[in-house]
Amino acid sequence: MCNACLIETIKSSMLSRRSLFTGAAAATATSLATGLAAGLGAGLIGARPALAQVAGKVVDLTHTYDGDFPTFDGKPGILYEVDKDFAADGYHLFKLTIFEHTGTHIDTPLHFSEGGTSVDALPVENLVCPLCIVDITAKAAEDANATVEAEDIEAWIAANGEIPAGACMAMRSGWGARAPDASFRNTPDGTLAFPGFGKSATDLLMDTGAASIGVDTLSLDPGNSPDFAVHYSWLPSGRFGIEALANLDQLPPTGATLFIGAPKHRGGTGGPARVLALI
Repeated sequence: MCNACLIETIKSSMLSRRSLFTGAAAATATSLATGLAAGLGAGLIGARPALAQVAGKVVDLTHTYDGDFPTFDGKPGILYEVDKDFAADGYHLFKLTIFEHTGTHIDTPLHFSEGGTSVDALPVENLVCPLCIVDITAKAAEDANATVEAEDIEAWIAANGEIPAGACMAMRSGWGARAPDASFRNTPDGTLAFPGFGKSATDLLMDTGAASIGVDTLSLDPGNSPDFAVHYSWLPSGRFGIEALANLDQLPPTGATLFIGAPKHRGGTGGPARVLALI
């Protein structure tokens, strides 16, 4: 077949298909309009606006993540390699090498216990939960390795009421504002220094029914922890943690709902997550 003939055949086919879709769209619109007039289309038409008009403010609790974001061991947590380039290939594509416990990320029970729950097996009902925030910014201003202790949780309960079952209790220390500066991780001489949870607090939280804890620092335990006591007690209990949260200062101590976009790679010990709060 000649090129000109082939082009005309394709154009004719495209026009025929366009007419088919246009006719179908018109028929669908007519049907919906008729159904709406008859009261049959109300549910169909009304569903989407109901979703679009959810009240409240969404706060992103996730730090932007690149190879310069501070990590516990000081090595880059994510590496980019260009696999496809727009100029040469017509589209962009990166090959990523990611270490699970970098950036804003999840710590699962498997991270610190043999046979613990992996990230793909976390109960989904715990990934959408009430968010409670305990503020220790005053203590952290005095001590870079300040910790949330049982008395801080008790004071939170006295001020705000009982901790809801399945909640995430997040520590606000003010450290999130330091990222991605090196002071988020260490003192000028390179010594790890940042606030975290004390075991007295997490032991108490286990009795309240909280399902997770979160911190605005690099680790659930403080920077000067000699034994990772919280990691070795909280995670093996079947609960999980979220490290390196951002923007906790934009939220009240109670009343927000947390949405945890945990990764789902089979057998994972955790991984970078997109974490959002709705208030």
